[in-house]
Amino acid sequence: MDIATILGIVSGFGLVVGAILMGSGLGAFIDPPSLLVVGGGSVAAMLIAFPLSTVIGSIKIALKAFFSPKQSPDAVIERIVDLAVKARKESIIALEKEEIDDPFLAKGVRLVVDGTAPNLVSSILRTEIGFMKQRHIGGQSVFKFLGAMAPAYGMIGTLIGLVQMLQSLDDPSSIGPAMAVALLTTFYGALLANIIALPIAEKLGGKSGDEVLMMEVTIQGVLAILEGDNPIIVRSKLEAFLSPSQRKPADDE
Repeated sequence: MDIATILGIVSGFGLVVGAILMGSGLGAFIDPPSLLVVGGGSVAAMLIAFPLSTVIGSIKIALKAFFSPKQSPDAVIERIVDLAVKARKESIIALEKEEIDDPFLAKGVRLVVDGTAPNLVSSILRTEIGFMKQRHIGGQSVFKFLGAMAPAYGMIGTLIGLVQMLQSLDDPSSIGPAMAVALLTTFYGALLANIIALPIAEKLGGKSGDEVLMMEVTIQGVLAILEGDNPIIVRSKLEAFLSPSQRKPADDE
């Protein structure tokens, strides 16, 4: 579970609600028609701009913003070094019996065991990275689009409210409440865009980068095993992807 994402969303809404309660009641900021315009309009725009499968898929991709990766880069490196040790002590064929939880690493090891040429191994795995990045970019683009549409529909709702307000200028007592309702749609649009849509899109971009990093580490590790590198050399190659603080001293394997 990614605590930062949950903490950010909860604190973001919490601060807004707290500020409202300090000045007035929360009921004044609840208006179903405004919610309908902003929420329904934004979803309608998403369905126009993207295929239904992309919109549904973006919801699944968004879950990545709330969950940490199953493995960290240093854990991937340790696993690859262990495989390199076994391949050096026994043979590359011995890796066929290894149980590997990471599907991408398992695929790379399977290619190595099958005797695939290094350039073909790299090509196959990098193709998979490329299509994964396309899927992630698609999910991010949906939330970026939502972040743009929510304030726009908030403004549309405000214009609707202003028109309705101008139609009742003969009743001065209704102008204030009508203006408040008109502004609520802009308020809802800003909240949806700046606390949910745009931050999630940014978080997904960072998560995608982390996943690509681990896959790049995997490719280099698999190729190093295929070349028969010493496990110490394998570790050195892979730790080049990490910051100095993340690296561990290389032990004799």
